[in-house]
Amino acid sequence: MALTEIIVKYNGDIFSVANAFNSFAEILSPNYAILFIDSSQINQLYSFPEIEDIELPKKLYLGTSFNLTSSCIRTVQNSYSYDLNGNGTIIGIVDSGIDYTHMDFRNADGSTRILYLWDQTVDGSPPADFNEGTEYTQFQINSALQSENPFSIIPSNDFNGHGTAVAGIAAGNGNSSDGENIGVAFQADLIIVKVGQKGNDFFAQTTEIMRAVKYIVSKSRELQKPVAINMSFGMNNGSHKGTSLFEEYLSDISAEWKNVLVVPTGNEGGAGHHFNGSLKSNQTKEIEFFTASGITNFYLSLWKNFADSFAVELIFPNGISSGIINLENRLKTVRVDNMTLTVIYGQPTRYSAEQEIYFNISANENYIRSGLWKLRIIPSTIVDGEINIWLPTVEEVTAKTYFSNPSVYNTMTLPSTANKVIRVSGYNDRIGNIAEFSGNGIPDTSLIPDIAAPAVNIVSARSGGGYDYFTGTSFAAPFVTGSAALMMQWGIVNGNSPFLYGERIKAFLRLGARRSDGVVYPNQTFGYGTLCLSNSVSYMERYQWGGFEFV
Repeated sequence: MALTEIIVKYNGDIFSVANAFNSFAEILSPNYAILFIDSSQINQLYSFPEIEDIELPKKLYLGTSFNLTSSCIRTVQNSYSYDLNGNGTIIGIVDSGIDYTHMDFRNADGSTRILYLWDQTVDGSPPADFNEGTEYTQFQINSALQSENPFSIIPSNDFNGHGTAVAGIAAGNGNSSDGENIGVAFQADLIIVKVGQKGNDFFAQTTEIMRAVKYIVSKSRELQKPVAINMSFGMNNGSHKGTSLFEEYLSDISAEWKNVLVVPTGNEGGAGHHFNGSLKSNQTKEIEFFTASGITNFYLSLWKNFADSFAVELIFPNGISSGIINLENRLKTVRVDNMTLTVIYGQPTRYSAEQEIYFNISANENYIRSGLWKLRIIPSTIVDGEINIWLPTVEEVTAKTYFSNPSVYNTMTLPSTANKVIRVSGYNDRIGNIAEFSGNGIPDTSLIPDIAAPAVNIVSARSGGGYDYFTGTSFAAPFVTGSAALMMQWGIVNGNSPFLYGERIKAFLRLGARRSDGVVYPNQTFGYGTLCLSNSVSYMERYQWGGFEFV
């Protein structure tokens, strides 16, 4: 029997709950765990007083699509200035893995800079307190590197190349290019977690990310070193307001040990995957969208005020209707040709007063019919009227799936919408413009990027050796991750500011950001401006007040 992973927020003895299902629980923190139970037993969880909330895991996709001078990083790296290189800090990379043989992640003597590599996709010997994957230590990696065929000893590789490039920007030492293609925190230690469904290098589930973050923070605490964690993943499946258990967990764990969590805003800015509209009572609204050919599954995630009531109807590209589906159905399955539609009316949670109506369309064989779809919303009682709908990300359904009348706002992907992470948008530092693809926040709200970093034609380490060019907000985030490590080196390692982590890092990054004349900040694209690390470090110095810092 295949068990389903369930994210739970709990109190008391979670193991007694697991025992009631003859199963087991994996502890993430004192209040969060992953339960493994049969899907038919999920409703029974609500009867246990230990369970405060539950959430099914969702899939996040890699955001695929150096410019240290424009980001004022070279200045703080120079020996005549601050001489910061990341020494004494840790860079954590949660991604598609790493080419651990690449010279950019090795010392001058050929030994590895990677302290730990946990490959969640390789069965073997998982870390303590975890049940899947294989953990490789620095000693084991060095032993593999001394052999003629390292991958025959440690069979963990980055076939996608995404994680290797991200690590190269944040922490590559440029060994393969005589220091020319140097990264930000080029002497930082590395902890790598390869996530992803077995056999698929393009997405990971939220539960895998949560495990990875816990692992990296725990290891860093054991080593007594501050850590900056990069998570270049994104999805559209959620309210985009930081209210999921997944996002709440990231915000909570940001308060543990001395860490910083960095997430890109995603590549959805120009994708046409968000619709925002308003409803009026007794006035049907029709929303059109198109799907590309060659996809086997997609979803619509519709969020509304719980006080509003309406029915829905989906018209397939062949003109066939799903029929009218309303709250009385709660869970409705409709089969049309080779396609299956599932509609679920959700409920508010302890974190959100909104309601989700979730549509999932899958092909039973071959592909989903491409073309024009119509979603009809049939209101009965409307109090607020605002609706937001998201299609999957570009990485899931390509740019040929889109709304006919989309909104460019509120296109930051999850988990960049979590409250305590550093949100990084992407810009073209050669011309100064925000990248067309960069995810946008909501104007005049707190749901905006914190800072923008270079995201177009970035040179970084290539899996298999050498270097290549990379574009996307995934490659903007590690500029900030590496910068955070340098800031923590100056503050924590060098003893200038022992509490320089978490939200304090975010605050100084915002303060030091470059801002253009005539532009109102913060805004939905650049946030507080573009990354300028030397400015941030300078402000950190000024706030020492004669060598003693008041916090």
